[in-house]
Formats: sequence, structure tokens, C-alpha cells
Amino acid sequence: MKSFALLSFAVVAVLSSHVLADTQVIHAGELLAVPGKSPLKEQTIIIVDGKISEIKKGFISANSIDKNATLIDLSKSFIMPGLMDMHVHLQGELGPKNDSEALKMSSQLMQMRSHMFAMRTLNAGFTTVRDVGSSSQEMYALRDAIDNGWLKGPNIIAAGGVGITGGHADVSGVSPELMEFHDESNKTVCDGPFDCRRAARHTIKYGANLIKITSTGGVLTDRATGTGQQMEMDELKEVVLAAKRMGAKVASHAHQEDGIIAALEAGVASIEHGTYAGEKSYKLFKKTGAYLVPTLLAGETVLQMAKNTDVLSESQKAKAIKVGTDMKGNFSKAYKAGVKIAFGTDSGVSKHGINAQEAVLMHKAGMPALDIIKSATINAADLIGKSKSLGSIEVGKIADIIATHGSPLSDIKELLDVDFVMKSGEIIKSK
Repeated sequence: MKSFALLSFAVVAVLSSHVLADTQVIHAGELLAVPGKSPLKEQTIIIVDGKISEIKKGFISANSIDKNATLIDLSKSFIMPGLMDMHVHLQGELGPKNDSEALKMSSQLMQMRSHMFAMRTLNAGFTTVRDVGSSSQEMYALRDAIDNGWLKGPNIIAAGGVGITGGHADVSGVSPELMEFHDESNKTVCDGPFDCRRAARHTIKYGANLIKITSTGGVLTDRATGTGQQMEMDELKEVVLAAKRMGAKVASHAHQEDGIIAALEAGVASIEHGTYAGEKSYKLFKKTGAYLVPTLLAGETVLQMAKNTDVLSESQKAKAIKVGTDMKGNFSKAYKAGVKIAFGTDSGVSKHGINAQEAVLMHKAGMPALDIIKSATINAADLIGKSKSLGSIEVGKIADIIATHGSPLSDIKELLDVDFVMKSGEIIKSK
């Protein structure tokens, strides 16, 4: 019995020292704990093992909480949950060398660059992202390496793509020989409902958290095929049903309203871009509960590229000027109509690490700062099914926390210069 008692005491001591060593105390000058609610002044956040343990009024001494606790003094800062970007492409960046780099770069080197882009995103205050278009196995590997603690980076919710032959998700703009080679190796390009069902199941089998479809054409498809509906209704329904059966959601790239309506009727969780949504689609958004992920930054980026550079082909330029010009005004209409908004940038079209520029564009389009922040926290967490662990600073949730010098509720541009980033209790950045 004596040996057992000594062993029990030793185990308790080890466990206690582990907890004590991992206790952090944040003095928060102004705390937006739950975006959508009013911020609070002078709060103390207690973090144990990377999760929020308590939130107390006033600045409580760290020693009074735990003699081994680490004090993080943000008493002169604005504190809020880590931001989330629901539409990124971490494997690349649009630019004059885009095509040549893709042909010359090994998949291994591309993976190294993807991690660099992921860290730029994390340092900008975005602790969770939804990657909705990358070489799948490479992105799943980066996601899993970060989840396992082997690499630092944002939480990645990784999509696998399903699209039709010749559609926006299919390769274009290169020689027929290269397109044919790509077609032979791509198991997720499909035609017809049953083939698209197979492709959806294949995508989830090999590691996708969600499926990304392209119900309409796109700006950067190097063909003059427009931005209207491309996937047929029976194909859309089969992808959504197959995903649902396997516990996954579907996000749909869509510009013109015909494709938006078809995707919403099929049951997608989100519409990406949604440039030409109108009254009929607004009603469907509200009926289904789907989110609009507006990506205004992508529209502005391709608009400026089309006007001022030769990066885009002539067919791409025509679509970029039209869509980029129309996007902000139509987003404003959707917001005013009561469509639920989740923050997304399409980074990879724009540069990684400037994700908060989307917030500035949303604000210029008429969305209040508090709703913008809610779209990048509460709404985004709901979209990815992580509301129990992410999206707010509340007891029991993961300590994904950022800080700015001033309040972004007063000046949304404060999000462009995040001073402090914590992910799962680990300090990533502190100015």
C-alpha cells in the first residue's frame, strides 16, 4: 500500500506540474470575446493546455492564479478570436511567372512554398483557413503535419475538387498533350450524375474534409466559356448527396445566378464568389441556410491585373473586368438582403498574408465592422462545423487569439496590422 501511495503521489505531482507549466494569463485591455456582442474592458483570460479555462473581470495577478503561470500583457491592446479565411489556395500565387513555375517546380518544392504561404497567413492573424483548390495529397499532408504538431501553421480545412470535363475546375490554357496527360491522372473530373457520384466518393476516400465544385464557369479558366452554369442539376445533386452520406459538406464556386440557384437547390453549404446573386437566390440562401463567401479581394486583384498587366490572357481579361467591376455592388445587395456571410478572400489569386484587405473592401461595400469580424469568426466556425471549439473566446474553446493596437470596430484597417497571434495557446507572433 505504501508503494502504491508513493506512486499515486508521484503521478499527481507530474500531472500537476504539467498543468502549472502550461498555464498562461492574458491581461486584455479590450476584449471582443464573442463577435456580435459588445467588447468588455480590462479582462483576464486564463489558458490551460491551449484551451480557455476562465475569463475574469479586471486584471488578476498571474501569481494569484498559479505561481508558475506566464503573464501575457495585452492590457493596452484589443483582443479578439483568431480570424478565419474560408477561401484560400495555399499552393500558389497568381503572377507573371505562375505558369512557368507550375511546370518547373517539383511537388516537393511546391509543398515547401505552401508552408511559407501558410505561415504568412497565420502571421496575418488567420488561425484557420479553408483551402478550396490545391493539389490534394500535398495539401492534405500539410494539413496533417500541422495537426500533428510537426509544423507550425493555421488549421487547414482541405477540400478536394470535383468538376466536369472542360469546366472551370478542369485544366486549360496548355497544349492538348498536357491536357490529355492531366485528364488521365485526374480521377475527380466527371461527366453525368453517376460519374460525379463516383468522383465525390473518391475525393472523400483520399482525405478531403469537404468537396469543392464549380457549378459555373470562372474568370481564370483560359477559355472564353463565360461565367454561367456548367454543371447540370443531376450532377450537382449527386455530388451533394454522396458527400452528405459520407459526412462532408460541399462548397460551390458560382458567379452567374443560374449556377448559384442550381447549387443552392442541390444543397451546398456555401457559394463561393456569388457575383450575380439576385432576389431568387437570396430567398434560397435564407431557406437553405447556406453561406455566401464573397472574395471581393480576388475580384479587385484580377480587375487591376486585367487593366494594368499582361498576366491574364485576353479571354481572362474580359471576364476579370466584368466580374471585378460588378462584385462589390452585388455583395452589398446580398448583405442588405440578409444573406449569411462567411469571410473569404481567394488568396492565391491575391497575395498570401494580405487577407485582411478583404475586410476593408467589405467595409467600403457597406458592411459594418462588427459584422465583418463576425463573418470571419462566428460564421466561419459555423460553416466548417467547429463552433464548439473555435470562433470565440469562451471557456472550453481552443485559445486561438489575436490582438491589434487599436479597435477594428472603430477602424477596420487595424486588422491589416495584427500585433499578436496565438494558436492553440502557442504564441506565434508578438510585437
